[in-house]
Amino acid sequence: MSDAATNDRAAGETGPSDRRREQRGWYFYDFACSVYSTSVLTVFVGPYLTSIARAAADADGFVHPLGIPVRAGSVFPYAVSVSVVLAVLVMPLAGAAADRTGRKKPLLAAAAYLGAAATAGLFFLDGDRYLLGAFLLIVANASLAVSMVLYNAYLPQIAEPAERDAVSSRGWAFGYTSGALVLVLDLVLYTGHASFGLSEPEAVRICLASAGLWWGAFTLVPLRRLRDRAVVAGGDGAVGSGWRQLLSTLRDMRRHPLTLSFLLAYLVYNDGVQTVISQASVYGSEELGLDQTTLITAVLLVQVLAVVGALGMGRLARTYGAKRTILGSLAVWTLILGAGYFLPSGAPVFFYVLAAAIGLVLGGSQALSRSLFSHLVPRGKEAEYFSAYEMSDRGLSWLGPLVFGLAYQLSGSYRDAIISLVIFFVLGFILLARVPVRQAVAAAGNPVPDRI
Repeated sequence: MSDAATNDRAAGETGPSDRRREQRGWYFYDFACSVYSTSVLTVFVGPYLTSIARAAADADGFVHPLGIPVRAGSVFPYAVSVSVVLAVLVMPLAGAAADRTGRKKPLLAAAAYLGAAATAGLFFLDGDRYLLGAFLLIVANASLAVSMVLYNAYLPQIAEPAERDAVSSRGWAFGYTSGALVLVLDLVLYTGHASFGLSEPEAVRICLASAGLWWGAFTLVPLRRLRDRAVVAGGDGAVGSGWRQLLSTLRDMRRHPLTLSFLLAYLVYNDGVQTVISQASVYGSEELGLDQTTLITAVLLVQVLAVVGALGMGRLARTYGAKRTILGSLAVWTLILGAGYFLPSGAPVFFYVLAAAIGLVLGGSQALSRSLFSHLVPRGKEAEYFSAYEMSDRGLSWLGPLVFGLAYQLSGSYRDAIISLVIFFVLGFILLARVPVRQAVAAAGNPVPDRI
């Protein structure tokens, strides 16, 4: 047996049938955890936690955690912010531990089930227990971010370079499928709660808890099918504090400046994507005067069409390459914001059209960004580098909301605020266009696909 073959076997290379089995298992983690992002974070927990905090507020509308006066309406965004800080501290540590030991699966299980348990615990969020709700939200949100570092780090190991665009796109499609399915069930329960003998708060609590149960149940599939690999020589990052490991990762990435260039571009345009998603409901309700049913239905439409978009853009990438397809999606995002600026008030049909357009580019732009980055990661550094990627995805997505908020504060118009986000897509387009991805793949020591 040749030395190269021996090294490949030590690194845990598999045949096509074994890879396909792992890929099918890998898809199911997206299927498991995406219901948290859709039903919990996007739809239910924000308004419900805010109502719980208001029930606990004093006459001036303040709650006092640890004696600090906080407006009840700020509890939810503050909890999300704290979860981001916690995730930033833990993600590099988890990534380095996975690369050092080669044991991604136990770490993935720990993060997934901690997040699922915290989400299921939201069933007990009632009365004035806003501190309980904030704590569980922080744990669940941070756990999701950490689990995604480990989940994404499997992609270079279970898919050959030519397969990754399609595999990553299918993973996103599985996630959007489960998000849409569970959201339909939640809407049936929520809108018909009286016929089920439930109050509205009870229906919301069941929707929140069921997302945690779903997350935990379907996580069993990837845990059964994914397997750990032997550590590659030279790929054993030291495990220290979160910040020390992050600095170590960034120092290592300085040896791969083209990989860093892609991460910078991704940070910019993904911040725009995340802000559009998080602020669309505010824009719809406050500026366009749309009711809650319209907004929730629009979220469902986005979920359904994101499946089509993820798969469709995956096919486009096979013809035009991932980079060109992502650039095309950024151009579409820019057109979406321009159209959103001119949307008439009180016209749900036009809002649905815009939601459909968002769905068609949302899944594909996210899936192809993940697969493209997987080609730029040096072998043996998968989890460590994906921790930096995940922080670009989740840990640093605060610039967009800040720009949106400042634009609204200065102009008093949500239309001006939404159009201000164009800068993220234009700048992201320019930065990504300047990255020579074929050269970047080769510089990372990876084989260059025919189409990228």
